[in-house]
Amino acid sequence: MRELETARLRLRKIRREDTRRIFDCWAGDPEVAKYVTWPAHDSAEVTAQVMDFWLTDYERPDCYRYGIELKTTGELIGMIDVVGFREGRPVLGYCSGRAYWGNGYMTEALRALVEELFRDGYETLEIEAMQENIGSNRVIEKAGFRLIGTATGPQSALKPQIVTVNRYRLDRE
Repeated sequence: MRELETARLRLRKIRREDTRRIFDCWAGDPEVAKYVTWPAHDSAEVTAQVMDFWLTDYERPDCYRYGIELKTTGELIGMIDVVGFREGRPVLGYCSGRAYWGNGYMTEALRALVEELFRDGYETLEIEAMQENIGSNRVIEKAGFRLIGTATGPQSALKPQIVTVNRYRLDRE
């Protein structure tokens, strides 16, 4: 996994010392967790347990997990990664701290990850967003993904509430 750079961002591996920042910035925020597949972390200790998995996951050759850092300040503002594979196609996911929403950072990070995955030979990428998450749907569309359908069901194994998600796809040209 290579470090990636955009005009304003550095996408890099997360590190153990990022644990507190991840908890404070987004993982412990119920408003951020409302739109993702995991519940808000109750404590930095929960984030530390999840970090064990994330850091071990870097041993897999198909692991793409980046912390999103502002180049100007070095602040870690979010994460973006391949959350799984559907029939060999990477499925992407991301989140960031609320203080950084609406600045175009996630669109910039998503475009960088898309370029990296295409460079590495993937032909088709997928991503989903809850219908009610207007901002995230906008990010995905700005990054070039096209809506291919919707699905209604449990948000995840950890969050059984029923939600409708928009499913998007992007094919390499």
